[in-house]
Parts: sequence; structure tokens; C-alpha cells
Amino acid sequence: MSFPSLTIGDLLIPRAVIQGGMGVGISLSGLASAVAACGGFGVISAAGIGMNEPDFSSNYISANNRTLTREIRAARAATTGALGVNIMVAMANFADLVKTAIKENVDAIFSGAGLPLDLPSYLTEGSKTKLVPIVSSARAAVILCKKWLSRFDRTPDAFVVEGPMAGGHLGFKAEQIDDPDFSLEKIVAEVVAGVKPYTAPNGRPIPIIAAGGVYTGADIRRFIKLGAAGVQMGTRFVATDECDADDRFKQSYIDATEQDVVIIKSPVGMPGRAIHNDFLTKAAEGEKTPSCCPYRCIHTCDYTKAPYCITLALANAKKGRFNYGFAFAGKNAWRIDRVMPVAELMDSLVAEYEAAEALDATAAPAPAKAVVPA
Repeated sequence: MSFPSLTIGDLLIPRAVIQGGMGVGISLSGLASAVAACGGFGVISAAGIGMNEPDFSSNYISANNRTLTREIRAARAATTGALGVNIMVAMANFADLVKTAIKENVDAIFSGAGLPLDLPSYLTEGSKTKLVPIVSSARAAVILCKKWLSRFDRTPDAFVVEGPMAGGHLGFKAEQIDDPDFSLEKIVAEVVAGVKPYTAPNGRPIPIIAAGGVYTGADIRRFIKLGAAGVQMGTRFVATDECDADDRFKQSYIDATEQDVVIIKSPVGMPGRAIHNDFLTKAAEGEKTPSCCPYRCIHTCDYTKAPYCITLALANAKKGRFNYGFAFAGKNAWRIDRVMPVAELMDSLVAEYEAAEALDATAAPAPAKAVVPA
């Protein structure tokens, strides 16, 4: 067995690695197309994607839609590989972005930060866009299977199962993040078992993709052995030449120590994992209170109580302006020590996977010899 491929419906991804969607502006057409060209699944994040448009504040929905259209088309022009869009349920312009992604014929929509209960309703006749919810529990996965079957006579094409070691906003309570009962290994096994009675729209088992803290090829091997069909990785792809973030953003990962990667309370009401800096210190001390909310981007964000505007902070960080923002990052971000091309990263994951596979083979007990009666 070599490095696994990933099949989602009629999509074949040569290397079973989905690049996680990272907003605001971290994974756009540059990163997504590079990953897709290397045989992975490239993903554009729709969160705050129109941040560089001149009417981003005054015409938020239109600015995001036109930028998403432009980024999808730019990625398509650069590669024939698999391309998707990550769209958070909690975003106020969720429906508009989903319609835009489907209109542009993306290969898949990845959707978390809430349960995408009505996602299939946006599919148009003849659309081949795959629908992949992001969940953090077997309960959520089973609910979506039941609801979608009841309302739309179909199930998800795949599930991304995101554990508490992920970067950005987390689908866990603060006390669950370090609890072994909520480890990604445990959750993946539970989701695999939970959705086993259901089949994907193509009649085959629903692929489960492990996400959150996956860092090496050996990690990928471990989750494949647990029943996952592939993995999603975000943090590793930040420190690549093709990542759409400013070089100072990438450098913040390289400079981070293990102690710098912390859990914060986000203005949207969820815990998140980020690289600590002076901005976050000042925000915790009440020095970053926003005077207004120009975007109304997240349903769960109350700007009258928020210590800062999350979209503005992340947009500033994307541009390397860390006096005015901070970087989200996965728990393993501190392990990154250099920037490399996407192709080199993908090749290293394959090599690490094959080394782990070979180690498994040598560690396996020899088959028992048959006892021949005298």
C-alpha cells in the first residue's frame, strides 16, 4: 500500500490530503491551486474574502461574492485539480456565498461553525458540487445524515471530523479541549461507527476525513488505520511559499514557541486557538473595544460586548499588521521551522507516511506456523 488517494463521489483526489480553509485571506487561489496541482484538495476560505475590496464595509455581501468568484476562477485557471470552498454556517452571508460557489462549479463545499442543515437546498439541477459538513462529534454527523435524508433524500458526500487541536474557532467547550474523551482519535472512531449505517449519495460508505493537529505523514498513517479516508491539514500549509498570507504572518509561526500557542475567547462566543501577541494582551485588558461594527459578518458576534472586531483583526494579521491583529494557528504551529514550497511539503508527507508504513510492517508479528500432525 502506498500513500492513499481519496474518493468523494465521482471525485478522485490522488493524495488524500485536504488543505483546510483558512480565513481571513490565508487560503485563497494561490494556496488552493498549488495544493490541487500537487494532487491534494485545495480549499479557498470564503470568510472575509472581500477584505481588499474598496466597498467591503459599505457593500459587504457583494464585495465578498465578487471576490470569491474571482478567486475560484483564478484557481481554476492555474490547475485542473480538485478545488473547494470553506463556508462557515455562522456567517451572515452564508447563503450568498454557497450560491456563488455552486454557480462557479466548485468541486466541494466544506461547511462548519454550525450545522449546515439546509445546505442541500442550494444545489441546482445538474450540480456536481459535493457537500462536506465539518463536525466535532458523532452525534452531529448522525443528526445531519437523518435530517438530510428526511428533507432532501440524500446524505453528505463526506464528513470532515475536526478535533480540539485545530487552529481558529473550535467546536468544543473550553473544558473539553484537553480532555482525552474528546481527542481526535476517539472522535474519528466514533464518527466512523456512527455513520456506518448510512451511505453516501453514490451508494458507497461515507468518507471520514480527520482534521485538527494532523502534522506528519505518520499522523496521516495513524488516522487511516483508524478508519479515516483522508486528512485535512491547515497549519502546515501556512508556512509555504504559495500561502496567500503576508510573509510576516508565516514568520509568526516560525517564531512561535509551544507556550505561545494559546486558547482565547473569540468575540463570536467560541474558544479559539491562536499565537499570543501584544494585541491579544491589550484586548484582554480591555484596550481594543470596537466603536462600531462595519460588517455584521457573524451571527453570534455582539459588537457591543466584543473586545475587538474579529474580521478586522484577522484581516490585519493576514497583511502582517500584528499591532492590530493576531494569527489563528493549530496546536502544532510551534513545530514549524521554515517556509517551503507546497510540492516539497506534500512530498515530505508521502515520505513520512511510507516510512511509518514500513515500520508497521516490520513491527507486525510473523504469522504462526501451521502445526502438522505427526
